[in-house]
Amino acid sequence: MLDAGLPVRAFFTARAGGASALPYGTLNVATHVGDAPEAVARNRAAVSVLAGAPVSFLNAEHGIRVAEVTRPGEEPAVADVLVTRTPGVALGAIAADCMPILMHDAVTGAVAAIHSGREGVRRGAVDAAVAALLDMRTPQQRRRRDGLAASIGPAICGRCYEVPAAMREEVAHRHPTARSATGAGTPALDLPRAAETRLGELGFAAVVRHRVCTYEDERYFSHRRDGVTGRHAGVIVCGVSVR
Repeated sequence: MLDAGLPVRAFFTARAGGASALPYGTLNVATHVGDAPEAVARNRAAVSVLAGAPVSFLNAEHGIRVAEVTRPGEEPAVADVLVTRTPGVALGAIAADCMPILMHDAVTGAVAAIHSGREGVRRGAVDAAVAALLDMRTPQQRRRRDGLAASIGPAICGRCYEVPAAMREEVAHRHPTARSATGAGTPALDLPRAAETRLGELGFAAVVRHRVCTYEDERYFSHRRDGVTGRHAGVIVCGVSVR
């Protein structure tokens, strides 16, 4: 478990410590990758124990749709952004090269869990999450941008995420800091750097970026490296202060 570094209970899981067999070994929390349902259920229960509350895991569609969770353990609608302002609700963003991003608003106590890959970055998943958090503020509170904090979890890095040149430019047109190159000089995307930059532009004074590349570090799931594999998660709990 990797501490997210936020003022509330928030962390990122890794591969180890679960019940799944290879190629999903072992702490896979995704239900859509072909893993045994009973193993995934056991893994999700173990993560919920770590969170201290039943985790509502998002069902990603590689977009910018937002869903609010209002009850602990509630099954959310299909979305790449989950938000809540209900104390005791735990949210989980699954990923395996894409970014799990966790957010906290100290003004309202609301939290968000975001799944953001290339399409999420290009289309504005971070922006959608911030807009949803700000909508939970009063009109007077929305005039301020203080109190916002975020943590970017393990994801594929700019040296490893090779893409066609046209695809790189499509994303970089909106997010110039996403433009990168591999060690061999071929076109690549640095999605964590783009997300970090965008969070700063949106007024986040506190951004934690975990510089762990899922493709390089076998402690984490990587779809690009392994093909058929599991998913780890970023988890955040509303109303459970740790700092």
